[in-house]
Amino acid sequence: MDSKSLYAKAQTLMPGGVNSPLRACKYVNSEPVFIMNAKGAYLWDVEGRRYIDYVFSWGPMILGHQDPAVTEAAHVAVDHGSSYGAPCLDEVALAEEINKLIPSMEMMRMVSSGTEATMSALRLARGYTGRDKFVKFIGNYHGHADAFLAAAGSAAGTVPGTPGVPEAVISHTLLAHYNDLDAVRAHFEASGDEIACVIVEPCAGNMGLVLPKDGFLQGLRDLCDQYGALLIFDEVITGFRLALGGAQARYGIKPDLTTLGKIIGGGFPVGCYGGKREIMEHMAPVGGVFQAGTLSGNPVAMAAGLAALKRLQECNYEGLEARTKALTSELVSIIESKGKPVYLAQVGSAFTMYFSDKPVTDMVSSGQCDYQAYAAYWKQMMAAGVYLAPAGFECAFTSFAHSDEDFERTLDAARNVKF
Repeated sequence: MDSKSLYAKAQTLMPGGVNSPLRACKYVNSEPVFIMNAKGAYLWDVEGRRYIDYVFSWGPMILGHQDPAVTEAAHVAVDHGSSYGAPCLDEVALAEEINKLIPSMEMMRMVSSGTEATMSALRLARGYTGRDKFVKFIGNYHGHADAFLAAAGSAAGTVPGTPGVPEAVISHTLLAHYNDLDAVRAHFEASGDEIACVIVEPCAGNMGLVLPKDGFLQGLRDLCDQYGALLIFDEVITGFRLALGGAQARYGIKPDLTTLGKIIGGGFPVGCYGGKREIMEHMAPVGGVFQAGTLSGNPVAMAAGLAALKRLQECNYEGLEARTKALTSELVSIIESKGKPVYLAQVGSAFTMYFSDKPVTDMVSSGQCDYQAYAAYWKQMMAAGVYLAPAGFECAFTSFAHSDEDFERTLDAARNVKF
C-alpha cells in the first residue's frame, strides 16, 4: 500500500490516523508518509522513496539508523530473551556508563520513556522535599503526564487548555516564560517554602530550539539553592546530544536530578532519571516514594544503549558541531537570498531555522514566526528527499552518519525552494 492508502485506513483505526499527534502533519497542511526502513542517515517510505533524515526519531539516533554495533548488541540480547521483568547484567553496566559520563547522576532508575522519567523525577522531588508546587516553563515539553500539560511545548502547545486534566492537578504547576529569571524569582518570593523543584529543558527543544540566555541556568541553580528546592534538568533531548555529558557539561551547571530518554537505549524505548544519592535513596524499596515498571531495565534496550554510549565515546562531537554550523549557515544564506528572513538557533548537532526577523527566546517569540513559510519549505524539501520535522516548532538534528554529500544534496534542495 502507498502512504495515502495507509493513512486513510489508519484514520479508521487510530485517532487522527496516528499514534502521536504531530505525525499527522497538520501543522504543514499535509499528510504523513509511512516509513518502511531506516539505515544510516536515510529513511525509506513504503513507496521506496529515500529521504535524508534530519528528525532521527526526534533526536536519539545521533549515530544514525542501524548503527552496526548497536544493532548487533540488540540482536544478541534478543537471542537471550526480549523481556525478563527482573534484573539483568546490562542495566548495571549501562548505569555505570551513564554515571561515568554524567557524574551528577550518582544513582539512577531506568524506565521505559522520557515521560516516565520526568513524572517520576517530579514525584521524587515532591517526596524528598515534602512540597507540592513546582515551576515549569511555558513551551517546555516534559512528556504527557498530567502535571506537565500546562502550557506545554511541542504539539501539546497547540491544544487549547488541557482537556482531561483536572484543574486541581495543575493547580500546583507554576508557570514562567523560558529565559525569564525574574518570573521564577517572583514565584519563589511568593511561595518559596512550597516549591519542590524547578524543571527545565536546559536548551528548550519543543518550541523549536531556544538557547538559554547567559546566567539563566545559573540563576535557576542559585534560586533553588536559596529556597531548598531541587533543580531538574530534562535532558531527554540534550543528553548525549549536545555533548557526552549533556547540556549540564556544556554549560557547567550541576542539577539535582536529570532525566534522559531514548538516546541511552540506542533508540529503543527507554528513559532514565537520576541524581544525588541522598535524593535517589528516597525511592522504593529504600525509601517511600514509589515507582515501578515491568519493562524498566529491559534487556534489549539496555544492551543497545550500552553499545551506543560506548560508540559515542569514540565520536568527534566537535567535528559534527562544526559541520552542522557550516550546513546551517549556508541554509540560512540560501533562504534569506529568497527574501525570507531567518533566525537560526544552533548548538551542537541540533538546530532550528525560524522564519522570523526577530530573535526567538521563549514561547511567545516562537509563536510569532511565519509557520506558513515553514510549511511551504517543508513540502518542497520533502519532495526533494529531505526529511524534516512536520512543524516549525521542533528541532532538526544532524548525525555522525551524515556525509558531506548528504549535506550538499540538502543545500541543493533548499536552493530550489520557492516561496
